[in-house]
Amino acid sequence: MRPPALADLRRHAIARSLFAPTTLPQAIARLGFVQADPIRAPARAQDQTLRHRVRDDRAGELERRCARLAIEEDFFVNHGFVPRATHALMHPREVDAHFAHGKAKNWFGGGSNASTPVLDGMHYRGLLRIARREGRVRVYPARDVHGPTTEPVGCFDALADIVVAKYAPLSELVLRLRLAVPQWGDQRAAALQRAKARLPWARIDGVTWYWAAGENPASHRHAEDGQVRLLAPFDPVVWDRRRFEAFWGWACRFEAYTPPAQRVRGCYALPLLWRDQVIGWANVEARDRTLATEVGFVAGKPPRGPAFRRALDDELERMQRFLAL
Repeated sequence: MRPPALADLRRHAIARSLFAPTTLPQAIARLGFVQADPIRAPARAQDQTLRHRVRDDRAGELERRCARLAIEEDFFVNHGFVPRATHALMHPREVDAHFAHGKAKNWFGGGSNASTPVLDGMHYRGLLRIARREGRVRVYPARDVHGPTTEPVGCFDALADIVVAKYAPLSELVLRLRLAVPQWGDQRAAALQRAKARLPWARIDGVTWYWAAGENPASHRHAEDGQVRLLAPFDPVVWDRRRFEAFWGWACRFEAYTPPAQRVRGCYALPLLWRDQVIGWANVEARDRTLATEVGFVAGKPPRGPAFRRALDDELERMQRFLAL
């Protein structure tokens, strides 16, 4: 195949990730991992990621069906949902743990009861699993602890392939599996070298890009579809910030935890993808059963002509149905 150009990689990244909508279980299996976030703006990040990939999806559907699906809530690259087959590759996590008593600082810098980090730690080590949520409260049953399904080398290579399948093409391959398998920290360097040896790659403008075996980023099948999509901040299309800047020439930052006076684009700005370009962002909010939207553009104004306007209206209508407004 001919060497790919950066534009080929960009189209490839979009086409392989934004596959034809399917069922919820099949979408999770194909993604391999769905990153989660508790903020609703206007829906949780996991729901906004899935809505582009699940037919007729509605906000909260993952939470409603989670207990009946063959998935687990756990840490992979970040916190989120993984198929049980992937979950089995990561456990048991034999790591040292220390749990304080009284009050403890939580992930967001606030205070929590000591029982919270104790349960979090037991969940992380594979002793508990999250069965469901009642409101914002996690319900943990005990988990049967078994050994890993294969030896560490095989597990690490399988997990590395899941990362690549989720986020490729990846710039300067890094296996972000510190949270997933801390017990095999000494295996990371060797696993990275094995992955680099078996994956196809190209060097473009001084950057080495890797993608999954058997794929061709230069294929003419990766055509743009003309849709507008408002993407979650953690959507796999935009998750790699270094790749984002290489593909689209501007910096996209998650500003939910940035002081309001320092925000540039908004608390929970959704990158706006049109064709094969991320041309702006939108802040979307459900107010009194209606959709309130503020859209910004990198160029300072929207593209000319009716095609973009129609595509944006279609996406906002899909968002309304997703939120049941």
